[in-house]
Amino acid sequence: MFIRQPLASSLLLLGVGIVSTGLLSVTVLAQQADESYTVPRTAYGAPDLQGVWRNATVTPLTRPRELGERRAYTQEEAFQLERAAQMAVEQDNEPLDPNRPPPPAEDLPPVGNYDLFWTDRGMFMPTIDGEFRTSIIIDPADGQMPGYTDEFLAERARERETGPDQFDGPEGRGVGERCLLSFGSNSGPPMLPVMYNSHYQIVQSPGYVVIVVEMVHDARIIKIQDEHDASAGIMNKWMGDSIGRWEGDTLVVETRHFNPWQSFRGASENLTVTERFRKESDSKIIYSFTVDDPTVFESSFTGELALTAYDDPLYEYACHEGNYALAGTLAGARLAEEEARQAAQD
Repeated sequence: MFIRQPLASSLLLLGVGIVSTGLLSVTVLAQQADESYTVPRTAYGAPDLQGVWRNATVTPLTRPRELGERRAYTQEEAFQLERAAQMAVEQDNEPLDPNRPPPPAEDLPPVGNYDLFWTDRGMFMPTIDGEFRTSIIIDPADGQMPGYTDEFLAERARERETGPDQFDGPEGRGVGERCLLSFGSNSGPPMLPVMYNSHYQIVQSPGYVVIVVEMVHDARIIKIQDEHDASAGIMNKWMGDSIGRWEGDTLVVETRHFNPWQSFRGASENLTVTERFRKESDSKIIYSFTVDDPTVFESSFTGELALTAYDDPLYEYACHEGNYALAGTLAGARLAEEEARQAAQD
């Protein structure tokens, strides 16, 4: 079961046993899932996945290369990584001297408006089938993204030479910056953790599963049916066209026909993402995904992570209301162009 403990903000911890790691007592998952667990059913008999879930984790998408094909950490190693993440937040939250001099410019991050107070990165490593995984990607065996095809790289090079500049207009900016989708494939599919707002709400009704994404407040509607609608390839929706089926207690979702403005690591038009949602307990869903686009990647790849139950509701993500950065970015580009014109005339 999950319990709450304070650490600067409320954190969900998993587990059955408490292990002391210094400044914080960390509660961890049992090493093996409860094989006797029975997935609850909705009123109409479908496996019930409903609730609010989060996918924040210490586990990175790709494996540290020095680990090779090593799939899991020991429990002690996992605790050390968790503690390092927690200490980074604690140190960042230490009071600052108001009379301190400004830091050297070279020490500042590219964007100086974030400190760790604003982030909600994972500080714990939920187990997957009893393992503290070294990476979210499990196939290929080295935990790395596959390479890009030569054709894709050549096409990207042509686009950089002939395509619009990123400061020409809003179309040149990312969809997250334009408040259309979350950034970093948080909205998915695949649904990956990012620096904050890694929460989802699953709602079910007969014939449908809906996943509400916290960041930018997107809702992906999954139809429980065998084939994509004939119009799916024409509409090309944000987050693609998702259809699902039940394999026992596991929800299997296939998504195709993505909006061409949305891409995952460059894949879009020919991208297929297959997801599996397997409820391991009342407090955890094992979420796996397989990404396939032979026109972009040299091979398909698969990842797994845990969706852990969260007690609080989702709140509306107001993006456009405070999005002054987009207008400011483009206005700054127009000013720079005008200054360049004036300098050329002088």
